[in-house]
Amino acid sequence: MNSPLTTDVPAAGYVHGYSRREARRLGDQADTLATLLHSGTSYPPGSRVLEVGCGVGAQTVHLVTGSPGVRLVAVDLSDDSLAEARARVAAHAPQAHVEWCRADLFDLPFADATFDHVFVCFVLEHLPDPVRALAGLRRVLRPGGTVTVIEGDHGSAFFHPDSAWASAAVRCLVRLQAAAGGNALIGRELQPLLTAAGYRDVRVAPRTVYADPSRPELVRGFTRDTFVAMVEGVREEALAARLVSPEDWDRGLADLRRTAGPDGTFHYVFFKGLAVNPADGGACGE
Repeated sequence: MNSPLTTDVPAAGYVHGYSRREARRLGDQADTLATLLHSGTSYPPGSRVLEVGCGVGAQTVHLVTGSPGVRLVAVDLSDDSLAEARARVAAHAPQAHVEWCRADLFDLPFADATFDHVFVCFVLEHLPDPVRALAGLRRVLRPGGTVTVIEGDHGSAFFHPDSAWASAAVRCLVRLQAAAGGNALIGRELQPLLTAAGYRDVRVAPRTVYADPSRPELVRGFTRDTFVAMVEGVREEALAARLVSPEDWDRGLADLRRTAGPDGTFHYVFFKGLAVNPADGGACGE
């Protein structure tokens, strides 16, 4: 690898962007990992469920499919993402009862104790203060209601053939996300985050993805079309921030793509947490 460069990391923004390519990647990820991530999450008909940060609706489809009859409110900051989410759900689950709402996670327009359950997937990783976000959600969650949180952890990625260049490319994404105020390693922190936010009965468990040529659907859907595509998507930002030279980046991406080849393997861990809003109310954070 070449010598380290002086860096100029940008300090704001959603690191993955809002392109059509990113929307497709999110859809591929959700569909490929639906069983892994949504197993064990099922809400009774009539339940009031809030999905925070629904984005383009990639997870929303699987939420309403796995819990028919729920009354779901899906919230996001982006009008464009909400429009795409609405269209996605209409195409895949036309009978679902979904209310779409443009709102800020930190200023939700709902009365106290409105919801029975809250679902948060791949949102905390982009927030500078995840404890504040989780604590604030307790206001709209009824006492005794549950929150489900799913996050990844880029530090859990290892692969064959091993490559220092590929690992450096992944670290570029981690650094860019940190500079934007997020944390690409947040999965390992879910238990202490939920506890610090005042939830009780916190349970967190790993959901591991392992892909090799005997599992071609995971090689395509996760290794190539989700993880490698995600790293590829920050090329211009990584080069502009001078985190890596163009030569090292190209070497790293070539090596990363090899993990989806006939001699490649890939490992990654998501973390899924379930917790309860205390019946005694406790102290909701600001």
